[in-house]
Amino acid sequence: MTLFNGVLPFYPQSRHAAGFSVPLLVVIIVFLALAASFLLILPGIRGHSRWFWCVRILLSLFIGAEIVAVHFSGDWFTGQVKTSTSYKAFTSAQVSADIGLYVGLSGVNITLTGTPVHQLNETIDYNEKFSWRFGDNYAEEYEKALQKGLPNPVLYLAEKFTPVSPCGLHRQYRLAGHYASATLWVAFCFWLLSNVLLSMPAPLYGGFSLLIAGAFVFFSVFAFATISTVPLCPIRLGSEFLSPSYGASFWTTVATGFLCLLLGGMVVCLHYTHPSALRTFLDLSDDLVVQRKSVMPQIYSNPLNLPEKCKPATPDIQLSIRL
Repeated sequence: MTLFNGVLPFYPQSRHAAGFSVPLLVVIIVFLALAASFLLILPGIRGHSRWFWCVRILLSLFIGAEIVAVHFSGDWFTGQVKTSTSYKAFTSAQVSADIGLYVGLSGVNITLTGTPVHQLNETIDYNEKFSWRFGDNYAEEYEKALQKGLPNPVLYLAEKFTPVSPCGLHRQYRLAGHYASATLWVAFCFWLLSNVLLSMPAPLYGGFSLLIAGAFVFFSVFAFATISTVPLCPIRLGSEFLSPSYGASFWTTVATGFLCLLLGGMVVCLHYTHPSALRTFLDLSDDLVVQRKSVMPQIYSNPLNLPEKCKPATPDIQLSIRL
């Protein structure tokens, strides 16, 4: 275990966050900075359009931030139980602790927090992450956990998700996470496209792009929800059973999908029913639309095709013959 292996010797190893990881915090900070920068220029916008513009920007940033943030969150499928269980192997010592299971798109987090934290002359506060993203080997990470001598509850839960476990959870959750992540990135691309189109005199296509983004968000939800068809192995910790359920990231993604479909449907409906109100909300002035229509002037190559008001006046010539 040396520095060349990515581990600092003689120092505690870095801990993993179950709820807020470093990439998740970076995403949140970036989108909050964008929102703050847009709000700073809000006083420079005149009239009632400033509030329409503010609502539009904040809703758009919320959708984009949620689509990106759920990739790095670990609470798509969560469960927590408080029980008294064995602590480590080759000992009969029992500890009272809160045990948490947090499944994300790229792996699983397992937490063990003693109640109280100080028991058996040590601090019981563990937070371990096991990843199955591309390039990571879950089985190797589980073997390293065995070599480190982690507590029995952590190893017991981690063993349920190993590739050789009879529960078969590893394949289902890993594939569901990969498919959900891929469809979410497609939804993010259509979200970017909708922002570009809604900023141009093409709100109809922006609404269609937002509808497609919402559809792909629901595809990711359905891809991850397919794991619910597989019965979960009974997870017993001490005298209690751990019963996981869908977490905050799952339901937030569902709400974002509904929001995309709602906003996209409103844009399409307003385009056909109240186009002037849509232009006001999107801050598209009538002058811009008229200018777009009059960019290419009409050119008449044949004088006979000129309209009546543009035809030159024909002189009234009378011929008289004198003999």
